Amino acid sequence: MASSHSSSPVPQTNSSDVFFKKEMDATKRFRPVQSLPDVCPKEPTGDPNNLCDSPSLVVDQHRWTIYHSKVNLPAALNDPRLAKRESDFFTKTWGVDFVDTEVTPSFYLPQITKEHFALYQQEITPREKVHEKCKNICTPKDTFDRTLLHTHDKSRTDLEQVPKIFMKPDFALEDSLTFNAVLPWSHFSTAGGKGNRDAASSKLLQEKLSHYLDIVEVNIAHQISLRSEAFFHAMTSQHELQDYLRKTSQAVKLLREKISKIDKVMCEGSLRVLRLSLTRNNCIKAYNKLKLMATVHQTQPTVQLLLSTSEFVGALDLIATTQEVLQQELQGIHSFRHLGSQLCELEKLIDKMMIAEFSTYARNDLNRPLEDDCQILEEERLVSLVFGLLKQRKLNFYEIYGDEMIITAKNIIKQCVVNTVSQIEEIDTEVVVKLADQMRMMNFPQWFDLLKNIFSKFTIFLKRIKATLNTIRSVVFLVLDKNQKTRDLEDTLQKNSAKDSTVDTEVAYLTHEGMFISDAFSEGDLPPVAADTTSQRNASPNSEPCSSDSVSEPECATDSSSSKEQTSSSVTPGGVEMMIGDDMKLTDLELVRLANNIQELLYNASDICHDRSVKFLMARAKDGFLEKLNSNEFVALSRLMEGFILDTEQICGRKSMSLRGALQSQANRFVNRFHEERKTKLSLLLDNERWKQAEVPAEFQDLVDSVSDGRISLPEKKTAATEERKPAEFLIVEGQKYATVGTVLLLIRIILEYCQCVDNIPSIATDMLTRLSDLLKYFNSRSCQLVLGAGALQVVGLKTITTKNLALSSRCLQLIVHYIPIIRAHFEARLQPKQFSMLRHFDHITKDYHDHIAEISAKLVAIMDSLFDKLLSKYEVKAPVPSACFRNICKQMAKMHEAIYDLLPEEQTQMLFLRINASYKLHLKRQLAHLNVVNDGGPLNGLVTSDVAFYTGNLQALKGLNNLDLNMAEIWEQKR
Repeated sequence: MASSHSSSPVPQTNSSDVFFKKEMDATKRFRPVQSLPDVCPKEPTGDPNNLCDSPSLVVDQHRWTIYHSKVNLPAALNDPRLAKRESDFFTKTWGVDFVDTEVTPSFYLPQITKEHFALYQQEITPREKVHEKCKNICTPKDTFDRTLLHTHDKSRTDLEQVPKIFMKPDFALEDSLTFNAVLPWSHFSTAGGKGNRDAASSKLLQEKLSHYLDIVEVNIAHQISLRSEAFFHAMTSQHELQDYLRKTSQAVKLLREKISKIDKVMCEGSLRVLRLSLTRNNCIKAYNKLKLMATVHQTQPTVQLLLSTSEFVGALDLIATTQEVLQQELQGIHSFRHLGSQLCELEKLIDKMMIAEFSTYARNDLNRPLEDDCQILEEERLVSLVFGLLKQRKLNFYEIYGDEMIITAKNIIKQCVVNTVSQIEEIDTEVVVKLADQMRMMNFPQWFDLLKNIFSKFTIFLKRIKATLNTIRSVVFLVLDKNQKTRDLEDTLQKNSAKDSTVDTEVAYLTHEGMFISDAFSEGDLPPVAADTTSQRNASPNSEPCSSDSVSEPECATDSSSSKEQTSSSVTPGGVEMMIGDDMKLTDLELVRLANNIQELLYNASDICHDRSVKFLMARAKDGFLEKLNSNEFVALSRLMEGFILDTEQICGRKSMSLRGALQSQANRFVNRFHEERKTKLSLLLDNERWKQAEVPAEFQDLVDSVSDGRISLPEKKTAATEERKPAEFLIVEGQKYATVGTVLLLIRIILEYCQCVDNIPSIATDMLTRLSDLLKYFNSRSCQLVLGAGALQVVGLKTITTKNLALSSRCLQLIVHYIPIIRAHFEARLQPKQFSMLRHFDHITKDYHDHIAEISAKLVAIMDSLFDKLLSKYEVKAPVPSACFRNICKQMAKMHEAIYDLLPEEQTQMLFLRINASYKLHLKRQLAHLNVVNDGGPLNGLVTSDVAFYTGNLQALKGLNNLDLNMAEIWEQKR
C-alpha cells in the first residue's frame, strides 16, 4: 500500500466513489493487435482468441492457407544456387556478384597514400606535445565551486520530490480539481468498515505534505542565506528612504502653499481675461456662422435670378460653393437638411436648361441669313454655355450642333431651289408641285447658276461653322492650359515644402516668444511666401484683417473658406474675357478627346455639304441630263465643282471624297460619251472618204501653227480675217508640206479636243489617254482596211485604188505620226509618276503606224514589180531601138512619178524609185539570162545597152531624180 502511494504524487483508489469514475475495460475500448501466426501451426492453448485465430478443419479443409506451407522462412530465404553463404549485407541484398565486381578507378582522382600525410604529421607532432604538457600543468577547479555545485544539485534533487502541481503558477485550492488532486476526499471518509486503513492513509498524506513543506523551507532558508547581505542592505536602505520621503513631503507642502499664493495674486486675473477672450471669439464665430447661414438661405433666390439672365456658370458656381459650405462649415444644421437635395435637383434643371439653350443657339447661329458676314453670333453667350457644359461634364454637346448642321444643310438647298424656281416664269409651280421635278425643268444655264449659288452658300456656311467651332475649341484649350498650370504650381509648391518646413518652425517659435519675424531673418534669407507674409505684417501691424463688422480673424477664415475656388482671367480669340475656375474636374485626356471631336465635327460639316451636293447632282442626273452636256458645259461644271472642293478643303483642312467621287463618276460617263461621239464621227468620215487630196482651210492651218508654238488648244471662233483667207493646197507643218484628206484634218482637231479636255478636267487624264489611243488605233486599222484592203471600193464606190490613193494615205499616216510625240509629252506632263507606264500605248501606236507606212510603200513597189514582170517577160532584143517594152516601162514610170511626186517628199520619192529600179533590174537581168544575152560587146549587147540608156535617160529626166544612182551594170551576169 505504501509502495503504491509513494510511486505517484496523487494517491489512487479502487473504491467506487462518486468523484472517481471506474475506467473502462481495455478490451472493450481497443481492438487487440493480432500478430501473424507462425509458419508451423501451434497446438491449441487455453486462450480463446488463439483458438479463434487457428484454422478450422471443418471450415478450411478445402481452402489453401499459409498453414499448408511445409517450408520455413529461413529455408525460403536461402539461395540454394550459392556455393557459400553471403559474407555481408551487400552480398545478402544484391547477390554474390556485388563482391566480385570491381570498380574502375577514376582518371580524375589521384591515388592517396600515407606519404601524402607525412608533412602534416611532422608539423602537428610538436604542437601535440606542447598541448599534453600544458594539460598536465593546469590545476583542478576550486573546491568551493565543487561544493557549491554539489549543494545546488542536492537541493535540486530534493525539490524534484515535490509534485509539479504545487509549482504551477495557477495553483489554487479553490479549484475543485486541484483540491481533489492534493487532498483526495476518500482519506476523510469513515464509512464502510475501512476506518483503520483510511486513518493510516490520512496520516501518511499528512506526513508527506509535511515533508514537502520541510523541503521548501530548507530551500528558502538556503536562498536567504545566500542573499543575506543584500537583504539586510535593503532593510537599511528602507529606513533612509522613509526619511527622504518625509523631507520631500514637507517640501512639496511648502511649494503648494507658495503656488497657491502666486495663483491668487498673478494667474486668476489673467486666466479670467483669457476666458473672456475665448468667449468673445466663440460669440464672433457664432455670429459669422449665422451670417453664413443667412447667405446660404439666399442661395435659391440668387440662383433663380442668375438663371433669368442666362448666367448658367454663375449659378453653377454658386450651387457648388453652397454645397461645399453645407458639407464643411454648416454640416449638421437641422434647418438645412433638405437644401442639399434641392440644390442637386436645381443643378439637374440647369443641365437641361443649358442643353436646351445650346440647341437654341446652334439653331439660331446656323439659320442666320447666309451673307458674307462670318462673325460669331453672341460670342459671350456661346463661351458661357460652353463653360457651363464643361463644368457639368456634358461632353457630348457638340452632337447637338452636328444634328443642327445636317438640318440646316438640307434647308439651304431647299431654299435655294425655291428662290430660283420662283424667278423662272416658264415653271408653273401649281402644276409641278415637287421641288425635284421643278428643278429638272431648268435648262443648263439656270441649273448651273443654281448650283453655283448653292456652293457659295455652303462655303459661307462652312466658314461660319469653322468660326464657331474654333471658339469652342479655344475654350477647351484654355481649360486644358489652366489644368497644366495648376499641376505645375502644385509641383513647385511640393518641391518647396521641404525647404519651408524648417523656416516655418523657427517662425512659429519666434512668434510665440513675442518677437518680430524681421528681427530674426533678413528679407534675402526668407522664401518668397514668407517674405510676402512679412511685408504684409510689417505694413499694418496693428490693423485688423477684416471689416468693422468682423472684428477678429475667425470671420476672415470663414469667408475665405466659403469661397470655393481661385479664378484666373483668360481671353478667347474673339476678345471675350473669361474667368476660369479651379473646379473644372476634367482630365487632360478628356479635354484632348473633346477638342479632337470638335475638329472632327468640322470635317463632318464638309462631308455633309458634299453629300447634300451629291444628292442634288444625282437628282438632276436622273433623266440623263448631265450625260447630254457638251464639252464646254461639262468643263464649266467640272471647274465649278473642283473650285468648291478646293474651297472646302482649304476651310476644313481635309479632303472630302463624296463630291469628288461623284465628279469622277460623271467625268467617266462624259469621257465614254465624248469618246463614242468622236469615234462615231471618225467612222462616218472614213466611210465617206474618197481618199483624194483636200484643200486646207485657214483655221486648220492656224490650228497646226498653234500646236507648233507649243499650245495645244482649240482655236477661237472664226474671225472675219480668217474667213477671207483662201484655203491652201497643202498643210504646212514645221516647214514641210503635207497633202491630206479631210478626215485627217478633222482627226487632228479631234485629237486636240482630247488634249484640251485633259487640261480642263485633269482627273480624267488616264481615261482620255486610253480613249485617244483607242481612237488612233481605230483610224490606223480602218484606213488600212479601206486603202490597202480595198474596202473603199465597196464602201465609197471607188473604181480602183490608185497609187495616188496609196501615197496620200501614207502621207496622212506620216502627219499623225508627227503629232504622236507631242501628244505623249502633253499627257506625260499631266500624269502622276506611277501612271507613266500608260505612255507605252503611244509607242505601240507609233510602231503600228510605221508598219502601215512601210506596207503602203511595199504595195507601191509591188505594183511596179508586177508591171515589170508582165512587160519584161515579153521583151525581145531586136530593132528598133528603143523597143516598145522599154517605151511602156518609161511611160508607166512617168505616170507613177506624176502621181506621187506632189504627195510625198523628195527623199521618200527617191527611196521609192530606188526600190522600183532594183525590182526593174532584177526582172531585166532574169530576162537577159533567159535570152542568153551577155555583155560581150556584140550586136545584141549593143541593142540592150541602147534600151537601158533610153530607160536611164527617161528616169533621170523626171523631177527630183536627176541625181539618182541607178547602177545599171548589175543587169549583167558577172564572169566567173
